[in-house]
Amino acid sequence: MPGKGFFYTLEQPGTQRKQDLTRKLAKGGNDEMKAVNYIEDFTQWKKGFEFYIPINIRFSETDMFGHVNNISPFIYFEEARIAFLKNLGLFNALADESQQIPIVADLQCDYHRQIYFNDNLKLYVKVNHTGKTSIDIHYLGMNQRGEVCITGRGRMVQVDVQSGTPVPFTEKEKMKLKV
Repeated sequence: MPGKGFFYTLEQPGTQRKQDLTRKLAKGGNDEMKAVNYIEDFTQWKKGFEFYIPINIRFSETDMFGHVNNISPFIYFEEARIAFLKNLGLFNALADESQQIPIVADLQCDYHRQIYFNDNLKLYVKVNHTGKTSIDIHYLGMNQRGEVCITGRGRMVQVDVQSGTPVPFTEKEKMKLKV
């Protein structure tokens, strides 16, 4: 049944934690969350999220252990990312015959609490950093009890359709992506 999850953390040899393995969350200080390399200060990081989509966990997204399969959050990230970019007015151009497209260059998910069938998540999305040709997007998934279940980050690169090489964002796009 739902409760505190048991998760494995894979570390690269020689890496060091920026903080202790666990840290207290802003919510009451009773929950613990493992440290992840892209979050310096959870309280500050969490404040930057405004946009979210609701996700109702379907039975088909669970595995034989009764919790959400480890691939499902990546599908949630995709759904939230597309909705977020559409909301910014950046994804609509794909319907046109655009010469630039955004591609996902890397994607990471950290699992903090198990998610079960019929749970309701709020999956938050924000741009954490805008570069010349890429953006770093962060994700925060919280269940109906306000508990952090998943966090994640990913890099999207804008590329030329013909050559596949990175293309700089226009000033207009940069304004929409402003952190």
